[in-house]
Amino acid sequence: MNQTETLDQLSINTIRTLSMDAVQKANSGHPGMPMGAAPMAHVLWTKFLRINPEDPLWHGRDRFVLSAGHGCMLLYSLLHLSGYKVSLDDLMNFRQMGSITPGHPEYGLTPGVEVTTGPLGQGFAHAVGMAIAQKHLSAVYHEGDFKPFDYHIYGICSDGDLMEGVSSESASMAGHMGLGNLIFLYDDNLISIEGDTSIAFTEDVKKRFEAFQWQVLEVKDGNDLNAIEKAIAEAKADKNRPSLIKVRTQIAFGSPNKVGTAGAHGSPLGVDEVKASKESLGWPSDKFFYVPTEVQEQYNALIEKGKQLQKEWQQKWENYKQSHPEKAAQWEAAKKGKLPQEVIDKLPVYKPEGGVATRKASGKALNFIAEHCPWLIGGSADLSPSNNTHLAISESFSKDNYAGRNFHFGVREHSMAAAVNGMNLTEGIRAYGATFLIFSDYLKPSLRLAAIMKLNSIFVFTHDSIGLGEDGTTHQPVEHLMAMRLIPGVTVIRPGDANETVQAWRVALNHEGGPIALALTRQDLPTVNRESGGQASELEKGAYILRDADKTPQLILMASGSEVQLALDAQKELEKEGVAVRVVSMPSWELFDAQSASYKESVLPKSVSKRISIEAGSTLGWQKYVGSEGITIGIDSFGESAPGEELMIHFGFTVENIVKKAKTLV
Repeated sequence: MNQTETLDQLSINTIRTLSMDAVQKANSGHPGMPMGAAPMAHVLWTKFLRINPEDPLWHGRDRFVLSAGHGCMLLYSLLHLSGYKVSLDDLMNFRQMGSITPGHPEYGLTPGVEVTTGPLGQGFAHAVGMAIAQKHLSAVYHEGDFKPFDYHIYGICSDGDLMEGVSSESASMAGHMGLGNLIFLYDDNLISIEGDTSIAFTEDVKKRFEAFQWQVLEVKDGNDLNAIEKAIAEAKADKNRPSLIKVRTQIAFGSPNKVGTAGAHGSPLGVDEVKASKESLGWPSDKFFYVPTEVQEQYNALIEKGKQLQKEWQQKWENYKQSHPEKAAQWEAAKKGKLPQEVIDKLPVYKPEGGVATRKASGKALNFIAEHCPWLIGGSADLSPSNNTHLAISESFSKDNYAGRNFHFGVREHSMAAAVNGMNLTEGIRAYGATFLIFSDYLKPSLRLAAIMKLNSIFVFTHDSIGLGEDGTTHQPVEHLMAMRLIPGVTVIRPGDANETVQAWRVALNHEGGPIALALTRQDLPTVNRESGGQASELEKGAYILRDADKTPQLILMASGSEVQLALDAQKELEKEGVAVRVVSMPSWELFDAQSASYKESVLPKSVSKRISIEAGSTLGWQKYVGSEGITIGIDSFGESAPGEELMIHFGFTVENIVKKAKTLV
């Protein structure tokens, strides 16, 4: 073994022992994966990864995704050694309250973590979105030798990642799109929590991924550094296919008694086994969180290399701005990701005549905005004609046209949402995805991750109630609005007419700190006459007085979406009987809850305790707005298969029923 190989081995064992020590000190965690995967990670980071630890968000960097997020001490060790702001103290505080080294990697918390991972398959799927974004940016901005976004997305995935269905959805999509910028190292250690993977996972992964149109390479020995390096280089050379490098590793390599066993997967090795493992690796057993000087020097060289890479990139970018000022200006505007005021001023306005489905109003608004905002891209899970999300101004994104802005995600809601998140993790892009509201069930894990990461992803959900009609119970959402409202950080907006829908897009594109879910109707809705009431722009407050009583109100009717018009019609009937009614349009609980106490009191004054909520969905949660004296009109059962208008009557969404309920209160 020559000096370089000796230093590499010393570095690998440093990663292993840092991981062992941190898990043991926390008395919690997953030591086995970092110990087995340390060689492939070391080769990737020292030989291939283009990063600058002093600027973790450098636009020209490669991205690294640890999809096997349970092995996060592998990543934290690498971040520390590489010069990111992750100290030894941070490693010592692994999994502790307030630390930047949580039990699974979290984007926005730990410098260098590109995406929150842990739920298996999610990192893999998000990486596909990141690869899509890179391809799109390259196609739009690269000119000749000017290639500011010429980077790769690398990752490490596990057996568990590849068992999860979302990874298959995403792998199929990546192969179809020819994402040659995506390279995953597969930690093939044959162990899961319950034991050998043979108890549940015996498929031929190589053949599966070849069928997905991936290049599949194999490394028979996970400690063979030369073979790993050769495989990564070969993967990079294939520009037309994503690559999976199947690396046979041993979980907890170096542990005399737990190597290759399920016991090393999710539990500390134990004090005695840590000592024995260090001795077997030729490591001082009495030293903890020990980094040899020569190892740190090896990784310090990466810091200097990264600074030089970014310096060279910055110079090329300055040249690019001189040579291609219009595209450079477009990129700078795209980074802001905000709807320009001149676009806001010209948003479509609907007159109070006739009716239009909010999904159609959404499509019109989306297309208008897309004409002025080239950074807005997205698509549907095979439902764009129904979701009205096709951008007429652009062609489709494909391996033959990465500049296209329309995405055909196929019937893959889960991977679509993860891809949208991955795209939104890339500066200069704002991405949306669409499907029916009922199928939000299929993508909820990725929606939740968007909320955790505070990503500004936009999800368009049409066919938002029993109003869709004859498709019946399987397609009629009931609990879905409430399920999304329960996820902290998700903002649900259910506009009540075409003008509110246009404003919903304005709010969505200027929103920060979490994903937006737009719930839209299949059926036509009347356009509200606003000459003597609240304006659609007030949607930004979540709830507002749409039409007030002529005197102090005795009753408040509050509604969202298609039920807003019902509330207005019921108000008219009640006023004929001398009941003073205020109608509140309430498209977004989250936006309303964020308003000042004084504003909320002005809309829903405590002095008016007689209240009725009207929404074609679960009534759960509305009680906090109607109070103990109020009534909730909704659906707490499954729907039926019938024309939408008949269903609304059957389930009590009629003026007559609302008036009847109101009379019991006043």
